[in-house]
Amino acid sequence: MFDAEKFIEEAKAQITNQVKEGRTIIGLSGGVDSSVAAVLGHSVLSDRLVAVFVDHGFMRKGEEEEIIKVFQERLGMNLRVVKAQERFFEALKGTEDPEKKRKIVGKVFIEVFEEEAKRVDAKYLMQGTIAPDWIESSGGIKSHHNVAGLPSGMVLELVEPLRDLYKDEVRIVARALGLPENISERMPFPGPGLAVRIIGEVTPERVKIVKEANAIVEEEIKKAGLMPWQAFAVLFRDKSVGVKGDIRDYGHTIAIRAVESVDAMTAVAMDIPWGVLKTIQRRITGEIAGVTRVLYDVTDKPPATIEFE
Repeated sequence: MFDAEKFIEEAKAQITNQVKEGRTIIGLSGGVDSSVAAVLGHSVLSDRLVAVFVDHGFMRKGEEEEIIKVFQERLGMNLRVVKAQERFFEALKGTEDPEKKRKIVGKVFIEVFEEEAKRVDAKYLMQGTIAPDWIESSGGIKSHHNVAGLPSGMVLELVEPLRDLYKDEVRIVARALGLPENISERMPFPGPGLAVRIIGEVTPERVKIVKEANAIVEEEIKKAGLMPWQAFAVLFRDKSVGVKGDIRDYGHTIAIRAVESVDAMTAVAMDIPWGVLKTIQRRITGEIAGVTRVLYDVTDKPPATIEFE
């Protein structure tokens, strides 16, 4: 049986032994993996750990405000917020291939981190990498930005205290560390964010659509008392015919994805009540201009991955 308290002590010892001097930066997304790594690092390094939240423009609705409230105001971390939306959009311009997107986002992330590292004279990069990240990247299933996106010439030394854990174990550690429920039980979110929940090119307009749709999915799932491993919205590349009032329309298609899992290595499509799905559909098509069709994905993992890209 997994012993969270024992792991916490071992992880603190690992960080202490590896980070002898100087500062460490960590990319803090607000997800449970990076949050647990940041809390462990902060408990050992205090202000020598600089948590960097990169606002790449692909975060969920209200994410920045929540991260500042929890980690800076409540936990007292040394937090830096970097506004980099234009930089990421420019780097992804014209890119449709999902693997290229992940690698571009990873590359720009590391560039931003190295710039921030120079500003604070950091020598280490801490990451919330967990076992499925490197297993899936090495197996060619998909590239995780914190694994395959790392450049070979990176000057920062990696610190990965969660590398051998699975998501269910990370959640146990989060609870043991006293993290708030909105962090410890938070649904997984990909490092590249909404950029890989948009099939095709990423633009500000398309991000706005999927961000609003994703917020509706999460709100209605929570309101219904459901607890999926992950539930989110995806924006398709192609448009489809619809009707708005008495007028034929040609609008966007949103897919809903909700799965149950233990460690993300396998997953089963969740049996969401029809009434909940219909409420989500009505809200998305009624509240988001240009969306005319909503689908629900019933595919398990395998054969599909949890994310669409």
